[in-house]
Amino acid sequence: MLQQRRQRRRRIECVLLVVAMLVVTGCSSATRWDGYGAQQHIVRKGETLYSIAWRYGKNPSDVARWNRLGDGSLIHPGQVIRLAPRAATTARSGPSTARRADRSLPKIPAEPPPAWAWPTRGRINVEFGAKPGTGTGVLINGRAGQPVVAAASGRVVYAGGGLIGYGQLIILKHNDTYLSAYGYNASLRVKEGQAIKKGQQIATMGEGPERKPRLHFEIRRNGKPVNPRQYLPAR
Repeated sequence: MLQQRRQRRRRIECVLLVVAMLVVTGCSSATRWDGYGAQQHIVRKGETLYSIAWRYGKNPSDVARWNRLGDGSLIHPGQVIRLAPRAATTARSGPSTARRADRSLPKIPAEPPPAWAWPTRGRINVEFGAKPGTGTGVLINGRAGQPVVAAASGRVVYAGGGLIGYGQLIILKHNDTYLSAYGYNASLRVKEGQAIKKGQQIATMGEGPERKPRLHFEIRRNGKPVNPRQYLPAR
């Protein structure tokens, strides 16, 4: 009887161990959204090349180049997007080992920043790299519904609420090096593909963290967040 109990206990322990291993494996294979370690992404409905690159902190031009997408406008749900250049692969067709790297197009030269302006009235309440918020931009205090304007001329490459942590978000492309983003909006006044002039209203301020009227403003250089204070004029 005692031996039967021990055998039953061992079987239960084995089942629990297998379940735990399956859970860990499932978690490790899930798509990561923190931008670190991810090698590919499956396109979901409503996503664009720019929103995907923004989520993972990648340069959209690089992502387009790695996937042979041209301008990156033609992507579709279910498409697998590579988030890194192809690693060198090993050829096993003989005793000698040959290494073949992915052929990459020439890199796009860096372009100078545009002449930036403040995107709305109000003081910076949360600095770059601090919390609350995503930590990749600054939070500017204001009042609900006040105008949010383009900090520089550009083109709308994303307008929507599909990026978690940003609310209703607008991303502007200024050149092949610089992008800017405007989050926590109450309403959006522009559409994707629209050309925007510096100072043009693009949204109205909504509520950010702590349910206070705030604008999340972000500048990215080659896909990487930079401190907006380095670019905004003194006031």
